[in-house]
Amino acid sequence: MLVLNLACEAGHAFEGWFASSTDFESQQARGLLSCPLCNSVSVRRMPSAPRLNLSSAAEPRAARSAKSAQAAEAAEAAEAAEAERARATEASTKLPAGPTPSDGVPPIAIELQKQVLQAVRTLMAKTEDVGDRFATEARRIHYGEAEERGIRGRATPDEARELADEGIDIVALPVPDALKDPLQ
Repeated sequence: MLVLNLACEAGHAFEGWFASSTDFESQQARGLLSCPLCNSVSVRRMPSAPRLNLSSAAEPRAARSAKSAQAAEAAEAAEAAEAERARATEASTKLPAGPTPSDGVPPIAIELQKQVLQAVRTLMAKTEDVGDRFATEARRIHYGEAEERGIRGRATPDEARELADEGIDIVALPVPDALKDPLQ
């Protein structure tokens, strides 16, 4: 399994797991990769070191040493090949460079992104999704026809204006698709 650091054109950094670098390139060429935060399909590979799972707990020391040397040689060869593919892929995609941690994004920006995502997760966990019934349900709560509770859902721009005209405060909050459904 190959774990790659990826980034979209907006600078959102994320990981992708692939069977091989060929699998990554194939998925990218077919437009199957997208940013989990903004759904951008302009995804580029960021520099990363290869990760290898080596289990040698039950092997004799001599066998471990030989295998360690072979693994080190294989890792060096894989790293060189991956670095070359990354340069070729990055050169061929020519995506606009967005800020990423490896591009020197200030740690405060990374921390703020984490905090915003955590706040959205908390909001989603503590509210009821009423979907397209949002305007109707907000009115029912406002006028005391339904129990007061936190709700979220979708409203058209006209419905949002009507709610504001009636004195019902709402907040539009775009939620990344990656947070809408539970992960495994």
